[in-house]
Amino acid sequence: MVIQYRRILELHGQKHSQRSIAASTGNSRAKIGDTIHRAEAMGIRPPFDSTVSDNDLAQRLFPELRPEAKGREVPDYEYLHKELGKPNVTLTLLYYEYEASCRQSGTAPYSYRTFCRNYTEYAQKFKATMRIRRKPGEVMEVDWAGSTLKLIDRDTGEFVKAYLFLATLPSSQYSYCEACLTMKTEDWIRAHIHAYEFFGGVTEVLVPDNLKVGVTKHKDYEAILNPVYRDLAEHYGTVIVPARVKTPKDKAAVEGTVNILSTWVIAALRHEQFFTLEELNKAVGLKLAEFNRRPFTKKYKVGNREEGFKREEQFALKPLPQSPFQMAAWRTATVQLDYHILVEGMFYSVPFQYISSRVDIRLTSDLVEIFFKDIRLASHRRCYGQPGQFATLSGHMPESHQLYLSHTPETSREWAKKVGPATVQVVEYLLTSSRAERQALNATLRLKKLAQKYKLNKIEQACTDVMRVAKAPTVRVIERMLINTTKKQQSQPHQEQNDFGFTRGADYFGRTTHESRND
Repeated sequence: MVIQYRRILELHGQKHSQRSIAASTGNSRAKIGDTIHRAEAMGIRPPFDSTVSDNDLAQRLFPELRPEAKGREVPDYEYLHKELGKPNVTLTLLYYEYEASCRQSGTAPYSYRTFCRNYTEYAQKFKATMRIRRKPGEVMEVDWAGSTLKLIDRDTGEFVKAYLFLATLPSSQYSYCEACLTMKTEDWIRAHIHAYEFFGGVTEVLVPDNLKVGVTKHKDYEAILNPVYRDLAEHYGTVIVPARVKTPKDKAAVEGTVNILSTWVIAALRHEQFFTLEELNKAVGLKLAEFNRRPFTKKYKVGNREEGFKREEQFALKPLPQSPFQMAAWRTATVQLDYHILVEGMFYSVPFQYISSRVDIRLTSDLVEIFFKDIRLASHRRCYGQPGQFATLSGHMPESHQLYLSHTPETSREWAKKVGPATVQVVEYLLTSSRAERQALNATLRLKKLAQKYKLNKIEQACTDVMRVAKAPTVRVIERMLINTTKKQQSQPHQEQNDFGFTRGADYFGRTTHESRND
């Protein structure tokens, strides 16, 4: 039985009899009398500061309850209880740290068995304000309520159904709920975002039911998640573990909360009329606050859900991301021959190597991301307005297309300067002598493409030779000269090899020329 030291002393200070105090707290009259006697002897009287707990009073009034042993270091059980609520922390780890601390201070530690037993007794005596079924900050369970709320259509007067989304933290039983017009993916995801904001943090695990908005299908005993739901989990750094099919015990906390909130929220609002979803959710929020602040009815629980959450679980939640999750839609498309995909009337480029491949597309309000087998190929700002707009990155084009796109009179002149003065003269002649700019650009582009086969110094030499003999140079003549020069250079080593064969002399065999002749 939990001893409510603070309430006993407060009721005694209000001149209540021990009999009425016993009826109010459920404690024995003997324990109440002993508590009052010790408090009067020590001068401990109400009112108390809000930070004073039953645990603090118990340690002052009954110090013998704190386990002690001569020559042994007594652990800080309040610290152990708080640390045990953190992710991945176990009593074994805490005992190892306690033992190491004792070695450093030169004191003797308890045995592991005694350490665990003393902590269990401490938790039962001083932390029995709630029964911890799950580790704090570990799980958030979500579901839709079976019953529905109602809105009134202003135009027709007809009733419109509203569905109640529920989220519960099993450790503290702290809950969140929100009314939605549909049970589609958009409302499902939006309600999760609001739930995380309400709790002010994120749990390690998210346990939903096997709804289509969360789980697409089951394959080989593995749940295939909805892509948007999976993105939500990645954004908030949590893991989705759907409840097993037809196994409500996997999310017993939210199943129990569904029944309670169906009475506390849905049934409580049955006589009220709402014309907008905002009005309805405002009323739902008020009922939710009453529900979370409602005192526990079971004797072994003291306080309410909100107090339990702030004291026992809030510290264990992971912090929220800097920005809330932005909902995305997924599409599929085939990369066209012009290395673009068509998405809602707009064209977005993809690396040309993936032409004819099937890709996945993730759409947000301002971003288009393209994936191939979970590898992100491209990211574009989303286009709005007139259909048929193109978003093209030059890095997605073949090299020849990049060259054509970046080809202008200015870039042609800059390239010629890098080659040499003769090339500058040829390019300038081509640009000024042509009747149309496109014709001149095509000619200079052909000249630039020669650099893919020949070195720049050879192109400069060919231009020099052409300008020496012709006043109207053409790319065709320059290309012909490069071909002939290359053939001539390739044939020279072959002729030398035929005219001057390699012959081993007498020195190679270790004899002089004179000795060779005498033989």
